[in-house]
Amino acid sequence: MNRFDKKVELRLPDSLKWSGMNRLFKGEDLLPLWVADMDFEAPEPVLAAIRRRVDAGLFTYTELPSSLFEAVAGWLDRRFKWSVAPGDLLFAPGVVTLLRAAVLAFTQPGDSVVIQPPVYGPFGDAVTGQGRELVLNPLKIEQGRYAMDFEDLEAKFRLTGAKLLLLCSPHNPAGRVWEEAELNRLAELCRQYGVAVASDEIHSDLILTGSHIPIASLPGMSERTVTFIAPSKTFNLAGLHTSFAVATDETLRKALDQALGYRSPNPLSVAAAEAAYREGEEWLEACLAYLRENVSFASGYLTERLPEAVVYVPEATYLLWVDLRAYGLSSTELGRLLVQEARVAVSGGGAFVSEGEGRVRINLATRRELLEEGLSRIARALGSLQSVDEAKTDTAEAGQAEADEAEVGKTEVGKTEVGKTEVGKTDAGQADTGQAEAGEG
Repeated sequence: MNRFDKKVELRLPDSLKWSGMNRLFKGEDLLPLWVADMDFEAPEPVLAAIRRRVDAGLFTYTELPSSLFEAVAGWLDRRFKWSVAPGDLLFAPGVVTLLRAAVLAFTQPGDSVVIQPPVYGPFGDAVTGQGRELVLNPLKIEQGRYAMDFEDLEAKFRLTGAKLLLLCSPHNPAGRVWEEAELNRLAELCRQYGVAVASDEIHSDLILTGSHIPIASLPGMSERTVTFIAPSKTFNLAGLHTSFAVATDETLRKALDQALGYRSPNPLSVAAAEAAYREGEEWLEACLAYLRENVSFASGYLTERLPEAVVYVPEATYLLWVDLRAYGLSSTELGRLLVQEARVAVSGGGAFVSEGEGRVRINLATRRELLEEGLSRIARALGSLQSVDEAKTDTAEAGQAEADEAEVGKTEVGKTEVGKTEVGKTDAGQADTGQAEAGEG
């Protein structure tokens, strides 16, 4: 049996995804395919490292050992051929914390910060919550997948004097792995207009097709870029609150460190992160193979069962972005249908700043049995609806039928009036003739 098909106890009392779901979604007996963590046990080397640390029996204030930063730097070199010194790394309790710190470090109140929606909701909060101006550079659809709108981006840089771009690479929820040409064009614009970049690359280890390129590794970008990574998505360690910033430029690193302020690691998170980056690669490769199968299954299933849905097959992440606008429901109505009828919890498009109306994000990082059950519930609930195009067609056909019927009615009425005169004459004559014929006979 595949290790990722193993049945494990998921309904832990403190699990946000499972136990907090009914409260948050106001539903009962829901199947969670929402928040981005996995339903898989963490790698065994990670669990063993945590057990060893627990067995020590002491949970004191914890220093960050140099060996941890060496493990992270080694991982970046092995996975992306990106040479980073351990001293270029900063610890933080999470990427959201790092996003907020980057806005504080590299902008002033009233400055413009650009994001590219639909995008992870805290991108917007990191800007507006700290008195900065939020500038939207929405992604566009090209040949069935999301792409950056560079013409709009350049106009926004020029008109707003933006100081910072919050980049999501790979992109959540669109699932894009930005290609080298795209990143080079983006870098060119940032250099031209003097824009700094805070790049959230938390999903960079979860590449399904293609390869990830850290934007900071491109020529002329290390001096204007800070990059955020974490073991949380990669190894299913979200609850341990560990992340890292890569800042090879000393000025940027010091500014970000100051904005972050004091932070102290959890001794278990230190042990887990170092074990993951040193010994978790085999587990990750097996996990990626399973996720690729889940992506293939889910995209094929939804395309077959819900042909009106637009499924954006992810190139990275374990998150499936699906456009359901063809069914004519608002995001509120769609959410209500999925909770009350399908009994499935997914992330609604409204959680992604903008450009998410009528869309949902589905978490595929669960065992196949649960994934199939969840998708089946969604398909049954939506399958009972007509798509907007079908409804328009039916309405048009009904309207035409009514028009045809009315026209026929007019004709029939005319025929009836004529019939009354002609039939009267004919019937009278026939009757008279018949009577005569009968009399003659």
